[in-house]
Formats: sequence, C-alpha cells, structure tokens
Amino acid sequence: MRVHILARLTAAAMLSVLLAACASSSEQTTHAAVKPNRERQTAPDFSLKDVNGATVRLSDYRGKVVLLNFWATWCGPCKFEIPWFIEFEQANKDRGFAVIGISLDEEGWAVVKPFVAAMNVNYRTLLGDDTIAQLFGGVDALPTSFLIDREGKVASMHFGLINKSIYQNEIQELLSAQPGGGRRTAGAPVRVGAE
Repeated sequence: MRVHILARLTAAAMLSVLLAACASSSEQTTHAAVKPNRERQTAPDFSLKDVNGATVRLSDYRGKVVLLNFWATWCGPCKFEIPWFIEFEQANKDRGFAVIGISLDEEGWAVVKPFVAAMNVNYRTLLGDDTIAQLFGGVDALPTSFLIDREGKVASMHFGLINKSIYQNEIQELLSAQPGGGRRTAGAPVRVGAE
C-alpha cells in the first residue's frame, strides 16, 4: 500500500513539474503589454543555424517586427501556438514582420526537422541551447516569446501560453508604430530593413 501511495505521489509531482515547465495553465501565464519605447531594451544578437544550415542573426531582421519564440517539440502549449505563428507569418510578412522559432530540443535536428515538416512551418526555425536561453534572461519555461520592434528592442515578453488575440493586437501595434515609438498616420511609409 505504501509503495502504491508513493508511486501516485511521485507521478503527481512529475506531472506538476511538466505542467509548470510548459506553463500551460492560465495561472502560470504572464502577460506584459507592449512597453513604451523609452522602456525597451535592445534584444541580444545571436548567430544560429536554421533547418537548411544557413546562419541567421537577429540583427539581420533590424527594420522588421519580430516574434521570437522559444519552444520544443515535446511542449504541448508550443504545439498549440505554432499554427498561430504560421498564420501571423503569412498574413504580415509583406508588412515587415517575421517569426523566428528557436527550438530548445536536446535531441537536435533529428526531432526538430521532421516536426517542422509535419507542421508545415513557414517561418525560420533555428536550433538553440542553454547559451541562447541564458542570453535572453534564462528561458526556463516553454513557450517563451519576445516581440521585438523595428529598432531591435524588446517590446513585450510572454511566458507560457497566452491568448492569440494578445499576440495579434501587439503585432499590429508594433507594425503601425513609426520609428522611435510613435504611431504611423495613414499613408505613411513603413520602414523595412535591407532584405
């Protein structure tokens, strides 16, 4: 009987740890609205390889609004968000927007490549590690996402699964902003970095 109770407690503790790591419950979700421009910090630059072996630097995306998402193939909430990110990429890529996914799967490309192909991911997928996670403040819950403005500054951060409309609203706000944080007026050109 004691062994059975101990096994149940161990299983419950492991489930709690997994849920906390993926931050899948609404109580574990943290939402921070788009920060005013003066409060934004420059996102750390990095150099990582994508699915095709090409080197990608965050600084290459200066001039675009970027949704930088840390995820893993084993993370349930991450799988839930990916179709949204595919949709955001498709709908906004011509307006100076890009999604970059950084997988933190320890098994590497062996699990990431087939997953990306099966999900028909249409945005850049990179392979990260603890070094890149630490660069962004110690990413310790998945999914974790950063919205980065056209000047390369972190405008908002999200830890865990959040509502799709929050992402949509923040993306539109950043796409509509003028350089320096102001709002664009109708007909004003959108500044897009070098391709």
